[in-house]
Amino acid sequence: MLPDILSSRRNSSSPVRAWLVLCCMAMLQFLIAVDVTVVNVALPSIGAGFGANGRQLTWVVVGYTITGGGLLMLGGRLGDVLGRRRVLLLGTAVFGAASLLAGLAPSFPALVAARLLQGAGEAIALPAAMAVIVLMFPEGPRRSRALSLWAAVASCGLVLGFVLSGIITELFGWRWIFLVSVPFILLVLCAVILLVPADPPVERTPLDLPGALLLTAAPLLFTLGIVEAGEEDRALAWLPPAALSGAVIAGIVFVMVERHAADPLVPLGFFRSRPRVLANLATALLSAALSTSFLLFTYYLQDRLGLSPLGAGLMMLPLAVALIAASIFVPQLLGRWGAQICALAGIGFTVSAMAAIALAAHLEANALAMIPAMLLIAAGMGFGLVGLQYAAVTGATENDAGIASGVQRAADQLGGSTGITLYVGIGFAPALKGTDPFLTSSLLAITGLTAAGVIAWRIPMPASSSEEVVG
Repeated sequence: MLPDILSSRRNSSSPVRAWLVLCCMAMLQFLIAVDVTVVNVALPSIGAGFGANGRQLTWVVVGYTITGGGLLMLGGRLGDVLGRRRVLLLGTAVFGAASLLAGLAPSFPALVAARLLQGAGEAIALPAAMAVIVLMFPEGPRRSRALSLWAAVASCGLVLGFVLSGIITELFGWRWIFLVSVPFILLVLCAVILLVPADPPVERTPLDLPGALLLTAAPLLFTLGIVEAGEEDRALAWLPPAALSGAVIAGIVFVMVERHAADPLVPLGFFRSRPRVLANLATALLSAALSTSFLLFTYYLQDRLGLSPLGAGLMMLPLAVALIAASIFVPQLLGRWGAQICALAGIGFTVSAMAAIALAAHLEANALAMIPAMLLIAAGMGFGLVGLQYAAVTGATENDAGIASGVQRAADQLGGSTGITLYVGIGFAPALKGTDPFLTSSLLAITGLTAAGVIAWRIPMPASSSEEVVG
């Protein structure tokens, strides 16, 4: 009797059921987005618990985003090959199990491993979740509203992660920033089983597993090389050059694999579009600076000024509010200004923000002096990423729109993780003890942003567009 009832629910197409599914998918999106930023304010507490320094703590942030970005394209293909409902259940279960492991981690390496697994769960679950929403809402106003809500939830999750991190860490301890999501993940799993229709028969096509593994291995090896380069233990002096060489080799082999793969993860012909290539390069460089700024805010407020996690989280409220405002107003300006002007404005705002961070750190200013930098970062993120997102999908057709969006998101995540690795890893390296790490990291970020501005200026595309961008 019960299987018949559940089967009839799955096969019904009522708007109520569609909106219930959307609410559950939005909850999953929120939890995944929160996990990108929720660790930031908790990092000093995690470091104190495990005896890890600021440079080593970058692994807690970038481990999640590297595997998430590197496996993202494979996650999208898994849904097509194995069925979206099955893949959604698999990815959500992996993310939930990894969250539990992170909260119970007995050592720092175990925590990093759990964060890597969380990123893999994100990469598997998110494309399937979005596909489920698209399939359950017919094309037109209903689907537009659903995708707009989906994008808004992601933005809110990213910005609220800062505040939630401070509150949870102060009141319950850093482990609960991971454990608190576990019951909600179980709720999502139950909802998918009860509400999402069973997968129809799917055509089995080959998966580009070597390409996905190489795309993930290259940034992981790069991160390992940069992090270990700052160690003073000369017994491991061979490791940084070996890891960096491995990263280069993995990148070269990835291009070779994609060139000869029967069903490549990213067809190399996709990169023949000059606007796409330039937009994704600029996205990676801008995200590198934005992600670096989030860590610098945390380290300055807690390590330099001695604020508690709760105090640091509350000090990040201006950033959170400004980011929400930017996500509302910037898409409306895109049609008036054009994608290129928005991108250049965002890069300019971010350069000003990094300069403000360096100046405040040099003057040893109080916490309030960081607010202008936070507002500028919000403007940089709002204008820059929206403009570059539009440029990255310019000229996309029905056949490659999914690839264009996936590559742009991967460039965003991998660029952010690489920036943290490079800028923070070098700035806070023990070998540079005599320099101000905030100044060094900010100057490196400004150098990358200068390159991003030159690249964005050379993007060939129309000056304006009236289309609305849905992230």
